[in-house]
Amino acid sequence: MTIYKEVTDLLVEADDLVGGDRKIMHGEFDANHEGIAKIWSVILKTPIRADQVTLCMAGVKIARASNPDSYNRDNFVDGAAYLSMTNALLMKKNGDLWTQMQLKKYYERDLSGNIFHYKSYE
Repeated sequence: MTIYKEVTDLLVEADDLVGGDRKIMHGEFDANHEGIAKIWSVILKTPIRADQVTLCMAGVKIARASNPDSYNRDNFVDGAAYLSMTNALLMKKNGDLWTQMQLKKYYERDLSGNIFHYKSYE
């Protein structure tokens, strides 16, 4: 397995979690993390947003992954998923600035679902 394939496999696995198993267990990630934010807001006695929840959860995974005495791939997969969710929540809140800047440029998977290709339709 090449390093590049490991990177793309991990990202695909994170994507599959968000849109697959975790969605089935917990529902849509935005509504789920908005609910968590409400609970955290009460506990912490300060307003917390859903994107802050996902960013903090990514931080938890980064902290766990930084332990030099152990390796757990789950920390990296979940961390990528949480950062992706944070990105999506901020895009929802602030608008899709990336798409506006790129003017119809995007990445897509090939037929195997593992590799991303750059496409431009300008």
